[in-house]
Formats: sequence, C-alpha cells, structure tokens
Amino acid sequence: MKEIKLDKRKLSTYALASRPSKVSVNNFARELSSMETVTGLLDKLPGFLAADDLKKVIQAITSAHHQQRTILLGLGAHVIKVGLTPLLLQLAGKGVLNGFALNGAGIIHDFELALAGHTSEDVAEGITGGNFGMAKETGGLLNRAILLGDREGLGLGAAVGKMIWEEKLPYREMSLLGQCYRMQIPTTVHVAIGTDIIHMHAAADGAAIGRTSLRDFDTFCSMVANLENGVYINLGSAVILPEVFLKAISLVRNLGHPINNLTTVNMDFNRQYRSYENVVKRPTLGTGHGYQIIGHHEIMFPLLVAGILAKLEEE
Repeated sequence: MKEIKLDKRKLSTYALASRPSKVSVNNFARELSSMETVTGLLDKLPGFLAADDLKKVIQAITSAHHQQRTILLGLGAHVIKVGLTPLLLQLAGKGVLNGFALNGAGIIHDFELALAGHTSEDVAEGITGGNFGMAKETGGLLNRAILLGDREGLGLGAAVGKMIWEEKLPYREMSLLGQCYRMQIPTTVHVAIGTDIIHMHAAADGAAIGRTSLRDFDTFCSMVANLENGVYINLGSAVILPEVFLKAISLVRNLGHPINNLTTVNMDFNRQYRSYENVVKRPTLGTGHGYQIIGHHEIMFPLLVAGILAKLEEE
C-alpha cells in the first residue's frame, strides 16, 4: 500500500462564530437561591434536553387544562407504592387529570393500603415457601368486588373503587380507586390474566375479571377519543398500558376520531421500547409531540406536579 503524506497545514478551516452550535451559554442554568420558589427553580433550569422537555410538558398540560381538553394518566403499580396517590388526587381534584388507567397490580396495592395502611410484601422471602401473594383479604375481597361489580355491569376499576369507598375501608381517603369512585372520575384497570396475585386464589373468576376489564377497555377508548389537543401521560408502565394505549388510539382513529395535536409523555426509570414506540413516537407521528422524562417517580412526578400548580397559579 502506497504511503500518502498528509499536510495538515492545508486544512480548510472556518471561523467559530460562523458555525451553528447546539450549546450556548444563553441556555445555561442560573444560580439558585436558598429561598428558591418552584417557578424560580424551573425557570433557572438549563435549556437543554430533559430540563427543556419538562418545561414544555408543564406548558402542554396547563394549556390543555385551560382549554378544557382531556388529560389522561396511565400508571404502573410502583407509582402507588412510592406514595404518589395524594398528588394524583390533588391534580384530579383540581380538574387537571380527567381519568386514570391502571394495570392489575395497581388495584392490589391501592386496596391493601386502603384496608391496612401498608402494602408491598417481600417477594424473595415469600416465594421460597410458597407464601408470596397469599394474603387472605387481598385475594378474597378483591375477587368478591370484581364478581359483584360484574353482576352490576361495572368496569373493574369502578367495582374495586365502589367496594373501597362504600365499605368504608379504614384508609379509603388515601385510595386512588376509592376517591375516584367518590368523585366519579373514570378509572380503568387493564388486566393480563396470571400476572396478579389475586388470580392465584380460588375466588378468582376469569369470566368476571375478563368482562370487567374489557368494559374498562371500552371506557378507556372512549376517553382516548377525547384526546384531540389533549395530553396522555404514561407514568411507570413499561408494557401493559403502552400496549393498551396503542390499541385504543388505533380503534378510535378507525372510528373517525383523528386525535390530532396530541401530546404524550412517558415517565419511567429507564427508556423502554414499548413505552417509547407506543406512547411517545407512534401515536404522535405527524400529529403531535411526544416527550420522555426519565428518572425516579418519587422525585420527577412531584417536580412535574409542582410545576403545573405553579404555572396554574401564575396564569
């Protein structure tokens, strides 16, 4: 191979000032004070990447609220386990959130908290002896609520919420399902048979679980049909709710609801395939905006809520 000598003195260069750049000091963070307000903190965040997206998400949610557009939130069970129910209810009480969707595990933790004030067993310890998921009240009362709700033609979320609220469970004030039943806020539950501990119990009725969850899918689709110019937030569900949301989007568009100008937000610990494709990317192609805010729910969601509340007060 012939050796080619390169003369770097002949390189073509340009003035730095003439080059477009992605980073500017104009977008840097600004110094914070020890008495910083939420609005001040958000305003002084850097104007890059997730910090910039967070501001855009807050703006999208508050704008949709002012325009009386639908804002829905789908959540994984971990959201309940890390104590975020009061913030969900706070936004619902102010009319910012118009409906919720949960996976099957969500009703378990919500119910156990409403009944006993605690939840989340040690799976590793329980699985060894076969005790995991065998709490008598959880399996018995939840399956009974689903069976009774099915007989009344209710969805699964309403069936469990009704039981929690009307039977006056000791901590019902802290229950998302119970409070949403009281406030008549649609709350749907989307179940995969075999994924939840209550399916192991003898009281489980597959037909009742299936019918009530299918009713909730229909209810969820009806809510999604109102998402034109609205917002959908996926908070901590990596598989079930992203799949349910994508099918709902397809169904309602097939029936003539285009759902344009949709803003979607995915909030999770990690970047996941389904939540990105099915929430952030595919539903908004050519019709809206999708964002990912990645981080711990117990930190990022309160920050989002604080920003929303501050923005609402400001306006």
